[in-house]
Amino acid sequence: MPPGEVPDTPTHRHGSLAGSAVLPHPTSRADAHEPARTSTRTDARPTASTAFRTMSAQVGTAALTGTVIAENDPNHLLGRPGEYTSKVTFSDSWVQASQVTGADPGVVERGRAVEAFADASDARARAEYIRGIAKSSPAFTEYDYVHGSALVRVSRYLTPKQAARYESVAAGLG
Repeated sequence: MPPGEVPDTPTHRHGSLAGSAVLPHPTSRADAHEPARTSTRTDARPTASTAFRTMSAQVGTAALTGTVIAENDPNHLLGRPGEYTSKVTFSDSWVQASQVTGADPGVVERGRAVEAFADASDARARAEYIRGIAKSSPAFTEYDYVHGSALVRVSRYLTPKQAARYESVAAGLG
């Protein structure tokens, strides 16, 4: 496994398709005799790309390194039930090249990643899963900030003060 990738175990929801059945929304009461209603609700959930643009405008040390799609997702989670709906990776010039020699370009050690979820509870669950991995293996330690439905993952090679800058900017995401 490349350095910085978070392993996913089949016994945890982040590596499993358990519970993936799609059920109708419990408040859906459409009747054949009622006209369809158009929702005026706007979806305020940011995508990972939108969140990155917002953050990089305020923290100039970030450079986009990739947009994760199903074919290149190292964790095979993109679009699966309860998992991220979009993800981008980036490098950070605050991270010294000597600290990440040999690390793949898209790994969190080189800077950070943003994972966007359908809802905040899924983002919190992913962050807790990653924290659990880090507790058992310090090599996977990183700063993780959940704001709304976005999870911002920041390299352990940043100082606490540098990471706090990302936390502050990420607070405006959701």
